[in-house]
Amino acid sequence: MLAALISILTTTGIVLSLLTETVRFFDEVPVGDYLFGTDWAPLFNPASFGVLPLVLGTMVISLIGMLVAIPLGLAAAIYLAEYARPAVRKTIKPILELLAGVPTIVFGYFALTFFTPEILRAIFGEGNVGVFNALSAGIIIGFLIVPTIASISEDSMSAVPQSLREGSFGLGASKLQTTMRVVFPAALSGIVASVVLGFSRAVGETMVVVIAAGLQPQWGLDIFQSMETMTTFIAATAKGDVSTGSIAYKTLFAVGTTLFVITLIMNMISIRFVRKYRQVYE
Repeated sequence: MLAALISILTTTGIVLSLLTETVRFFDEVPVGDYLFGTDWAPLFNPASFGVLPLVLGTMVISLIGMLVAIPLGLAAAIYLAEYARPAVRKTIKPILELLAGVPTIVFGYFALTFFTPEILRAIFGEGNVGVFNALSAGIIIGFLIVPTIASISEDSMSAVPQSLREGSFGLGASKLQTTMRVVFPAALSGIVASVVLGFSRAVGETMVVVIAAGLQPQWGLDIFQSMETMTTFIAATAKGDVSTGSIAYKTLFAVGTTLFVITLIMNMISIRFVRKYRQVYE
């Protein structure tokens, strides 16, 4: 009870600290200009507070990451849960989970110093790919969240009763048919939860996008050029150069609240989906 109470109080404190300055921000900036504006320049004169370029950058980079992470993560989960021998599983799974413990700043510099110049520019041409670009950041974020999707999905598939597999085999189904048509649907709630958790992880990622994606907000879909995300703006601006109480200071909290709301919505969708499709076995 004490541990649960500490979690609730911590979350409540975070929400209150965000909302206090966010309300003050909207006393000076119209809500409509913030939510629907397409020009983001809060530190310039005249200032502009349209947050859509940051939201777009966040979503684009996160979706690129998910396009990488979902197939790799689910393929790894299927292999570990259904095909790998126990000795192989005990070896590969800890190594895969160890990837989640690598500091994200390492992934960021890997994207900047190797992935972009050595791989992306070799494929698409040096003149077509910027030093800072959304594609590199998104792909590396995908590698970053593969362990999350793979580990949770593998646990969900391993929890499916063996009797379902044996029944499928008894009806003449192959190993692949049993995996895709029996085990996978039975573990769907856990798999979807892992995907949503991975997406939330991608949306909230900071160091990779700060280093690899750049600080140039873009109202467009040029993934070969710089895109600024909400976390990038917060990290780059909250360095002590902004005076407390200024409009730029309040902007940090407004963007943080926006990010918090997006993550909350994703978690609510995940909880609703899991409850709807959860299967309980006796």
